Amino acid sequence: MTLSTLGYAFIGGLLPSLVWLYFLLREEANHPEPKRLIVLAFIAGMIAVPIALPLEQWARAHFPDSSIFVAWALIEELLKYAMAAILILWRRAVDEAPDYVIYMITIALGFAAAENMLFLLAPLLDGNMASTFFTGDIRFLGSSLLHVLASAAIGFSLAFSSGSRPLIRMAAAFGGLILAVALHTAFNALIISQGASATLGAFFLVWTAAVVYFATFEVLKYFQYRHLINPQRYV
Repeated sequence: MTLSTLGYAFIGGLLPSLVWLYFLLREEANHPEPKRLIVLAFIAGMIAVPIALPLEQWARAHFPDSSIFVAWALIEELLKYAMAAILILWRRAVDEAPDYVIYMITIALGFAAAENMLFLLAPLLDGNMASTFFTGDIRFLGSSLLHVLASAAIGFSLAFSSGSRPLIRMAAAFGGLILAVALHTAFNALIISQGASATLGAFFLVWTAAVVYFATFEVLKYFQYRHLINPQRYV
């Protein structure tokens, strides 16, 4: 493995996530977040990947095939949320309901960037540039967006329960986690279990969820900026 191979994998994994991040942050351009916290959230998401890998290997050895997709999805979604809760969501900068969504999707994109780097290494090591570009494109349009939407489900649950009692916020976060795991599991099952025949179904699932995401984010902003939501930092 050469430095140039590692460099190509690093750039190939990083750039698509940065493109998504730039595009998604423009949804909240009138209320920007501190750049240092955005960078921290992105890096935190990347750090979650090497933590997830041994846990997923352990799950592969101890869980039956029928539940392995659920286990993998639960590990990844829990780690992304844990990174957000430990490093970001308690800070004073998280003072508006949409902020929860913004930081969750930023961590998700950091996770996707590191994960994509690993997926790009195999075709790069084989010298198969066509497969490298194909893998990058597929993950840009599918897996990376899947990570965003799954983490956004948790972000929305926290955002819409802002100002509620801690017990209600905990219940909302749990509901968001269940939705995130369900979406993640369905995508993985279609892509991995069914193979190429279900790829279109997986992409339809993700892009339908993307439409719901943008509509929900507009509703969230409507309520937030008319002072109908008052975030409380209970996370």
